Amino acid sequence: MVKKRVIYIHGFNSSPLSAKAQLLGEFLAHFNVDYQVPLLNHQPLEALVTIERMINSHTVLVGSSLGGFYATYLSQKYKVPAVLINPAVAPHQLMHSLLGQQYNPYQQYHYELTLEHVEQLKKLYLPQLPIAEQILLLQQSGDEVLDFQQAVRYYKNSPQVVEFGGDHSFIGFERYFAKIVEFLKIT
Repeated sequence: MVKKRVIYIHGFNSSPLSAKAQLLGEFLAHFNVDYQVPLLNHQPLEALVTIERMINSHTVLVGSSLGGFYATYLSQKYKVPAVLINPAVAPHQLMHSLLGQQYNPYQQYHYELTLEHVEQLKKLYLPQLPIAEQILLLQQSGDEVLDFQQAVRYYKNSPQVVEFGGDHSFIGFERYFAKIVEFLKIT
């Protein structure tokens, strides 16, 4: 039997060492899966190329924050299931306030966030989700970074778990591992 490839896509200014990526990896170690957490460049199109090189016919996706945005795009493009954790719905609308010098503390490097980044994200935005049922939304209303209501509306045709409270890190993420495994059909 061919192993499922689970690709975890980290968020903005994060890395494969994110707490959620590590926790999910530890849980999935008990399953017959190929768990991958790529190190992503800050350039959106370069990040996508990295992920796309890893996608095969047995791939499923998990994405958090900006990684949820990328997972949405890739899920619809490649027709693969995805689980999103407090995803960025339209990051191109949020990045204007962050333009300028950035520091990624997890990858320990400085870079400049430019209008080019914003334009790349805008081109990846899907106004409609053709196969919304391929996506499971895990959302907490206490997200201090992103508007949870925007995600609930955007993914209205997708299965959703919306919790009141919490924060952008998605407090208690490990409580949903069984649901993630079930949705992604990992056995």
